[in-house]
Amino acid sequence: MSADLVHPGHMNILKVASELGEVTVGLLTDKAIASYKRLPYMTYEQRKVVIENIKGVKEVIPQNTLDYRPNLELVKPDIVVHGDDWKEGVQSKTRQQVIETLSQWGGKLVEPSYTDGISSTALNKSLKELGTTPDIRRSRLRRLIDSKEIVRVMESHNALSGLITENIKAENGTEYDGMWSSSLTDSTSKGKPDIEAVDVTTRINTINEIFEVTTKPMIYDADTGGIAEHFAFTVRTLERTGISAVIIEDKTGLKKNSLFGNDVAQTQDTIENFCQKIQTGKKAQITDDFMIIARIESLILEKGIDDAITRAKSYIEAGADGIMIHSRQKEPDEVIEFCRQLREYNENIPIIAVPTSYNQITAKDLSKAGVNVVIYANHMLRAAYPGMKNVAKSILDNDRSFEAEKELLSIKEILDLIPGTK
Repeated sequence: MSADLVHPGHMNILKVASELGEVTVGLLTDKAIASYKRLPYMTYEQRKVVIENIKGVKEVIPQNTLDYRPNLELVKPDIVVHGDDWKEGVQSKTRQQVIETLSQWGGKLVEPSYTDGISSTALNKSLKELGTTPDIRRSRLRRLIDSKEIVRVMESHNALSGLITENIKAENGTEYDGMWSSSLTDSTSKGKPDIEAVDVTTRINTINEIFEVTTKPMIYDADTGGIAEHFAFTVRTLERTGISAVIIEDKTGLKKNSLFGNDVAQTQDTIENFCQKIQTGKKAQITDDFMIIARIESLILEKGIDDAITRAKSYIEAGADGIMIHSRQKEPDEVIEFCRQLREYNENIPIIAVPTSYNQITAKDLSKAGVNVVIYANHMLRAAYPGMKNVAKSILDNDRSFEAEKELLSIKEILDLIPGTK
């Protein structure tokens, strides 16, 4: 079982099992659960404590995959107890595998009836409406990186875009795992230039509004991070707010978006200076959950992969919790080659990619190349402004709103998105 949200259905299965003998529970790990649905709210260790303290449970063992056969062959149980809701659908194949494995030593399958009136979907929705705490939210990114092949992060510049990121799902069930707070989209949404002088406390106001209506973790874009002493303050502020990670770029000079090209105003910080900034940030943080991620500008500034790899190695040695590699090329070749070389040096360091320019590659293909986190850095803002501009112009052109109506959500659809309005 997953046992993230223990309900009467779980208790009924455990009761039936305890009446048949000594009970061993195969508890799905975070990685096993995240392979087919959302990451559980509680960690494996937390869920394990809950289940092993239920009356009748003798032992809890990790179920590392959705294939039950390895654990069955390890334990060789006389009886397997599982709810009868797996007789049809995607789990029917797993059920048949269990029956065939049990037959090897004469074991049998007992299937208590599914408990009516229990909806995990409804319980999950209720938890989302209750919200989360800064500590739980902050720790979630590391858990996602450890559990999922690829972590998908979408830019969210206000509470409404945060709600979309929180709730949208693909037809196959895929959803975004977290949010990206971009300095560019934050300033642009306020009609202001993207300058690094913006006080972190000003952006925190927007982030708090997003956090009030969402539960997913956030990665914060801190540009260069400023001087080391100021960066220490930023780290403490972000960590206290519940943000999971900060990304700082090894660039100096006048603030300018990397995708605009390079000039004399855009130069790369020395390795020594940037390593010192990373170390200062790591010393300032309080929890082990918070991450400082180094963004490497070598490919943007046309200094090549060798320079990027040299810097990545130094930043990892300085204590960076992850490496973001940036590129404005239309093809992903240089990013993929960077990942290949970095993986030869370090198999485990999280690699973050932002495929804004090389946008034809899929998240799955980036994962195969060694990327752990993919950030879609400005797409929500870029989608919002054309829509608003077109509707405003249509009303002026036609002197009425009738023609624009086909481009708009209904008021009911808007209200359905906002928690607590039903």
